[in-house]
Formats: sequence, structure tokens, C-alpha cells
Amino acid sequence: MGDYPKDLQHFFVAGISYKKSDSVVRSRFAINNEHYEWIITEAKRRGIAEIFVLSTCNRTEVYGIARDIDLLVSLICEATGQSAEEFRSIAYLLRGKDATQHLFEVAAGLDSQILGDYEIVGQIKLAVKHSKSKNGIGPFIERLFNQVLQTSKLIKNNTALSSGTVSVSFAAIQFLREQIADVAGKNVLLIGTGKIGRNTCRNLIDYLGCRNITLVNRTHQKALDLASELNLESLPSEELYSAVSNADIIIVAANADEPIIRAAHLKGKQQQWIIDLSIPNNVHPEVAELAGKRLLNVDELSRLKDETLQKRMAEVPKALAIIEEQTAEFLEWCRMRKQLAVLVQVKLKLEEIHSTGNPEFLYNSSTTTVPSEDASHRIQKVLNTMAAKMRVRNERGCHYLEAINDFIAVRAN
Repeated sequence: MGDYPKDLQHFFVAGISYKKSDSVVRSRFAINNEHYEWIITEAKRRGIAEIFVLSTCNRTEVYGIARDIDLLVSLICEATGQSAEEFRSIAYLLRGKDATQHLFEVAAGLDSQILGDYEIVGQIKLAVKHSKSKNGIGPFIERLFNQVLQTSKLIKNNTALSSGTVSVSFAAIQFLREQIADVAGKNVLLIGTGKIGRNTCRNLIDYLGCRNITLVNRTHQKALDLASELNLESLPSEELYSAVSNADIIIVAANADEPIIRAAHLKGKQQQWIIDLSIPNNVHPEVAELAGKRLLNVDELSRLKDETLQKRMAEVPKALAIIEEQTAEFLEWCRMRKQLAVLVQVKLKLEEIHSTGNPEFLYNSSTTTVPSEDASHRIQKVLNTMAAKMRVRNERGCHYLEAINDFIAVRAN
């Protein structure tokens, strides 16, 4: 099952992203912690040599060294209980150079909903770290991962692709600033104090001047800690729905499996702005139908454009040029690694011929014994010649036969 070359041509990525699927569909293919554990364990059983899973609000992707890409598709769909046919209809299935190019572009923020979004690098690091802890990472992905991180850092330091502060959460801040004249005086309810919630909270204070912010989190202590740090109010989750009716702005950055805000929770027709930063959606779409309610989710926020994004567009060619240099270096490593594997096999074969073959066939007919030092020298000479030819020609196949012929040819030297 696992007997196949662990090389570039067996490196695949199977994934879906915001480009061909909305947040509702993506939420059904999102990978949670339980899914992660099952996928890594099952991958080994099915002969997948290396693997890691990247699941964010914008994408679900499985990268792996496998016999074929169908194995990766099956893992995603079986883990999430979704249709493989539906997945394939909206998926990108990439192999070899195309798969590596995709990862380089994802890590650079070129494939993000918000161009240049650098948060994806941290998510890739966590995905690889998690797989590595389960022995899911081998030499190929290890090298690729390191090259990708180096490239991402070069792009960040040498271009303005990630200049400014633009992310989905910051797009929400921009929207509020543009839509609400007296936003600093509004009552804000922020649900969820994880990384996105904390960043959004600080942006509300720093960019909009909001101070009337109430924090709610499933674990109240986390909300209490952040509220204490920033001099804000907090409430236990039991009081969530009473707080909903008193808020002008409701921002949901939770991680619930199903909507926690529904139409029934938003009583009255007063103007309220509801922003859902969660995947899966934690605000039910029915809220958008209510009078006086303005709902935005991740997809809508990501379509908002501003001057920062336009400036970043101008930096794309520079980023792609850096990626081209770095991918060339990685592909050269792949080529040399493959050549080394061939040379090792050839060396073993020549040593086998020397130890078990007919001396009259391998050497001058008058020679019946050959010193081992002389044989080792002949073998190394053939390997050096073969390596040189492989570098120049970059040919496939016939390496064994050519090396054997060369080995025989130098017998008189």
C-alpha cells in the first residue's frame, strides 16, 4: 500500500476555498480537532507517507505525499461526513509543482480573501506542528515547509504586500467606521474572546474609540481577564441574550458548531449592526431578513475594498518573483534528492554485480580476482560520471543499464 516514490510527483493538495464556495458550504467541510485526529491516524493506515491539514474560515485543504489524490479527498469527506461528489465539484486538486506553488502563494497571502493577510502563516505553522506531533511529517514536507516559511518572511520584509492592518476582522472595523457616524458612542457586544475576538476588541478601541464594550465568552474567566486588562465590562454567558437586546453593535467571534444568535433573539425594530466573524456561521442567515438589522458575515466583509488593498495589488509581481526564486531552489532540492536515490540504488546494484557476478564478464578475461579497493574505485568513477550526465541531461530512465555498461567499459583502465 505504501510502496511508491515519496517524491514531488506524489505530492498533492485537495482543497476548497472561498473562491468557489460560500461560508455555509465551507462550514460543512471544516475540520475540527476530532476530525484532525482521525485524519492523521487514518492517513497512516491507508499508506499516506506525509500529511497535514489546513482548515481556516477561508479554506479546508489536505496536503500529502500519497499514491494518488483520491486518498486525500476521501479523508476530508469521510471525516466531515460530506459528499465526495460535491467536494470535487468545488475543489482544486493539484499535484507536484502546481501543489507546491499553491502552498507558497497561500503562505504569502496571495490566495487569501484579504490580499496579503499574514495570519495564514501562523495557521500553517500550527497545522504542520500538529501533524508533526503525530509523526505525520517526513523529509519532503519538512523541507517544503521550511522553504515556504523563508519565502513568506522574504515577502513580508521586502514588499508592501502585508503593509497596513487588513484582515477580515479589520474589514469589520472599516465597515463600522464608514457606516456609523457616531460609532464611538455605540454600545458594543462582543461574543467570543479568542484570538480573533481579542484582536477585534483592541481594534474597536484603537481605531474607532469605542469604550462601551461588553464581553461575553463561553468560559467567563477569559472574558473577565480581557475586560479587566482593557477596562471593559463582561457578562457570563447565561446573560448573553439579555445583552443582545441592549446592544447597537453585535460582533460574534465564537467557535460554536451552530448559530448562537437567531432572529428570535433580536426583538424590536431598533437599528442594530450584527457582524459574524465565525466559521461555521454563528449568526443565523434569517437575521438578515429582520427590519432594522444589518448582518455581515465573513464572505461579505472580505469583499470590502479599500486603499490598502489597492496598494497591495501593486506588490503582487514582486511577491511572485520571490516565490519563483524560492520554488526553483526547492525544485532543485527535489531533483538532487531523486538523483541521490537513483545513485544509491545503482551503487548497490554495481556492488552486487561485483560480489556475485562473473569476473570474466566484468573484467579482462585474464583477471580472475580484483582487489576490493580497485572495484570501489571503479564503482565510484562510474557513479561520478553518471551524476554528471544526470545533471547535464536531466534524463529519466536507463540509469541502471548505462551505469553497468560504464562499469564494464572502465574495466581495462
